Amino acid sequence: MKPARLLASMLAFVAALPIDAAVAQGFPSKPIRIIAPFAPGAGTDTLARALSGPMTRSLGQNIIVENRPGAGTVVGTEVAARAPGDGHTLLIIANSFTINPAVRSKLPYDALKDFAAVARIASTPMIFAMHPSVPAKSLKDLIALARSRPGQLTYATSGAGTGHHLAGERFKLLANIDMIHVPYPGGAPATIAVLGGHASVLLVNLLSVVQHVAVGRLRPLAVTSLERVDVLKDVPTVAESGFPGFDTAIWFGAVVPAATPKEAINRLSTEILRALQLPEVRDVINKTGLNAAGLGAADFDAFLRSELRQNEKIAREVNLKID
Repeated sequence: MKPARLLASMLAFVAALPIDAAVAQGFPSKPIRIIAPFAPGAGTDTLARALSGPMTRSLGQNIIVENRPGAGTVVGTEVAARAPGDGHTLLIIANSFTINPAVRSKLPYDALKDFAAVARIASTPMIFAMHPSVPAKSLKDLIALARSRPGQLTYATSGAGTGHHLAGERFKLLANIDMIHVPYPGGAPATIAVLGGHASVLLVNLLSVVQHVAVGRLRPLAVTSLERVDVLKDVPTVAESGFPGFDTAIWFGAVVPAATPKEAINRLSTEILRALQLPEVRDVINKTGLNAAGLGAADFDAFLRSELRQNEKIAREVNLKID
């Protein structure tokens, strides 16, 4: 075949390729940016950096982690929403991604329309605990105490509009009790507050209380996962304590701008899930008190939609707004 005719045939073949397939053949074509909408050292940042090494090797492009904290993750999320939908920008998200639409009246993006799910990365159960001086040895005791003292007990979390906050409000609804939420700037300050007797109940990530439970400084009441956890096997779940099906966690995942081609999403999802199997990545995740909890793009999309529906329902029933 003559060179001119060969070139024409090749161009016609490329032109006939579906857009996604054409993109996949050349993806990635430049460094990939991972936006972490929290400050350096936070969970999203730690996960992004843990994934960056193996993904750099597997994708053949450098991974750049960019911290964009502010406004309860709204700042970084908006940056990602406005990025080109070519697969070269990922956003690491947490519970706030599905909470903000429920509690903030105005957002500069639409969590469903402006983003596509890539993968869930990690999660950790929460735990209800309290100071030993509080006269309650179980979750049922706490409910009885709260009902006898409506509006007098307080529960401390890592902040307003967090996954812990929504879990606390959901529990209050189900238990039909009135406890006052006291937000702190992080799990550590919330734990210190309960240790010092400044709040009645603590609702934080599991790892935050294990050392205090071991020495008797905090009394564990229940974990929020469906199954008991190995590090505190004697502590029942909320589901076991009278609330079947109660299952909530702090989780992290990755999304991309909605216009990103499906083939690029699938490639990113595959590489993230593959990286989660590596001992070096799992070690970092475990040291932060999280568990690798991979979900592919389709399953993570369904998960996000379920979380959005649940958070909207809770926020509506308790009239929760953060603006």
